Amino acid sequence: MEFLTVDSVETARGKLYSHASDWLMQCESIPFYSALGRILAEDIFVREDIPGFRRSTVDGYAVICGDTAAASESMPVFLTEKGRVDMGQPALFSIVSGECAEVPTGGMIPDGADAVVMVEYTEPFGTEGIALGSAVSYGENIVQIGEDVRADSILLHQGRRILPQDIGALAAAGITTVPVYARPSLTILSTGDELISANNTPKPGMIRDINTHALAALAEKNGFSVAGTNVLPDDENIIEQAIRQSMAISDIIAISGGSSQGKKDMTRAVIDKVSFPGVFTHGLAIKPGKPTILGCDNSTRTLLIGLPGHPVSAMMVFELLLSWLIREITNSPEPPAIPARVSCNIASSPGKLTCWPTRLRWTECGYEAEPIFGKSGLITTLTKADGFFIVDRGTEGLKAGQTILVHLF
Repeated sequence: MEFLTVDSVETARGKLYSHASDWLMQCESIPFYSALGRILAEDIFVREDIPGFRRSTVDGYAVICGDTAAASESMPVFLTEKGRVDMGQPALFSIVSGECAEVPTGGMIPDGADAVVMVEYTEPFGTEGIALGSAVSYGENIVQIGEDVRADSILLHQGRRILPQDIGALAAAGITTVPVYARPSLTILSTGDELISANNTPKPGMIRDINTHALAALAEKNGFSVAGTNVLPDDENIIEQAIRQSMAISDIIAISGGSSQGKKDMTRAVIDKVSFPGVFTHGLAIKPGKPTILGCDNSTRTLLIGLPGHPVSAMMVFELLLSWLIREITNSPEPPAIPARVSCNIASSPGKLTCWPTRLRWTECGYEAEPIFGKSGLITTLTKADGFFIVDRGTEGLKAGQTILVHLF
């Protein structure tokens, strides 16, 4: 038997990036309202000040703040109402000392005014007078020109994953199309004579396929476009045909199962047969996920990855390699991790980076990470987890109470 010559995760990532970064750096322009969750390919600059006029943040009266300095509830200041500014209309007049103007929330501030007194602190007095029972400071209750965003400044930075509030900001700036990275197309093939579809009842020795569904959902979450999924028997010819067909439509092909060294583990042989230069990594210094395969085909510009058949292993390797690759290529930040104290002693796996699914629990001293012990073939190991933490290869385990970083799912 040929033993696996394993790469570290860092080495495997470097190989992935060197082979595939140029292939996956495609961009496209899409309508801003369709951009939720996409990653910006360029900095977005605004062409105008936002807002483009001074606006009131409250219903009230625009004033010159110096006129209100002595105002109080017991001794109001009396000003003459110059006029009213209607919502959505320009302020076509200005005020001078001793005058005020009624403005609605969001209304334009007339020239001369430098603050707004809330309507709650005012009362009509006579036919044109307004009694003010509160003093205001310069700029109070006013949004200044460009206070939100200045013209020619960056609104959103390249590498940002677009959020709902970003779409609102794009609308405010009148930016209706945005440049984003194209979502890499991914085909997922799950192999195994024991696999049946989720809507069938398994006979003895059979199990329902998990990985195509779990990996497809994980891929969509992380910015991939799933071109297709298929469940295949352990037949080399069928697997080869499926991979060849997928290479015509996909940037990446993930084959789940068949990556180890058993009699029916043929993924490496098939990848080497259908691609050139073929396999460049077989084996990772990681637990779970050691029998991972990485390869590529230069002519079709396709990345091929053989994932372990166990669901936990397959999903953890996908997160550490393919999700990382997308972030690296698009210069988007890694999701924030939560510091937590590990709840118990954790043994290390010598020479391997170890991923521990974990449950977070809030205590009076902060978050506590409770490792979830379970076999990598049990999908509920992950359903019970809030995220995972990593024990590095050179670490001699962890002691209870030691602080680690939990990466949320």
